[in-house]
Amino acid sequence: MPRQPPPTHRLLRGRRAYVAGQDAEALAAAALTAEGWLILGQRVRTEAGEIDLIAEREGLLAFIEVKARPSFAEAAYALGPRQRARLVAAAEAWLATNPNHGSAGMRFDVMLVAADGTIRRIADAFRIEET
Repeated sequence: MPRQPPPTHRLLRGRRAYVAGQDAEALAAAALTAEGWLILGQRVRTEAGEIDLIAEREGLLAFIEVKARPSFAEAAYALGPRQRARLVAAAEAWLATNPNHGSAGMRFDVMLVAADGTIRRIADAFRIEET
């Protein structure tokens, strides 16, 4: 049986980033649940892209992008215009198949997760008009 070549540095870095992203999303979901939010979906795939978390509390629907970086400053700058547009399109696709949510409105949040596991949420981080 032929031996597999060792994984490349890039592949290992990608695997670590994937696991770190999953861990950050789990921390963010737990924090939201502790605040009374109902998690409707995690890593939700739509034809327009993936949404990290979808949560609802008292009729307010939040589409949440989770960013894990070594520091809050680095995490805060990780959501550019292209990614915001993708998130809006994915939210619209999700809403088309789940119209009974968000009776009190909807918003886009960003949850920043620092390397030490500290979480900071930027509620209503951007508006659809800004994409």
